Amino acid sequence: MATRKRLSPEESRLAALESARALLIETGPQSVTLKAVASRIGRTHANLLHHFGSAAGLQKALAGHLAKTVCDTIIDAVRASRAGLGSPREVVDLAFDAFDKEGAGALASWMILTGNEDALTPIVETIHQLVDEIAPEEAAHGVDAMHVHEETLALVLMAMGDALIGTALARSLGLPDTAARDRAERMLTRSMEANLPKR
Repeated sequence: MATRKRLSPEESRLAALESARALLIETGPQSVTLKAVASRIGRTHANLLHHFGSAAGLQKALAGHLAKTVCDTIIDAVRASRAGLGSPREVVDLAFDAFDKEGAGALASWMILTGNEDALTPIVETIHQLVDEIAPEEAAHGVDAMHVHEETLALVLMAMGDALIGTALARSLGLPDTAARDRAERMLTRSMEANLPKR
């Protein structure tokens, strides 16, 4: 008889969050339940209840997990772009993919519709931390901190809106499906060009 590997509390929590993320991407936010996640990782409902307290708690933890994973990737992309190793489009695609392909947009909408707005707090806080981490580096390139905040707000709102209705709206307006991404790329490119060191 096979024995189940004993996981540390942190490993068990991470396994649950990765499973919840996979469920979110595969079948949508409504499928992210304690029972579904427990079944997927071979744990009990009580085990997940211990870690998250409720389905709402699981969704809040998932929102924080998604936000941290995405923001870490975006920070790397921004730094690479500043160093000339990446492009504004890579930053845009990472942000847009997080809300679309990674399911953050659907999860945020689901939490709002089910009255679980406080579960959005981890996403907002993590994005704020991202900006606070990038701002001093951008300041070294002559970029005003408030400008970084404004651009981040615009990029996140564009990515969120695009995940929810972007394709349908773009098509109805006779624009390519990538219209919002293209616009966000132009915004970041102009910003970077405007803040290049003067020679």
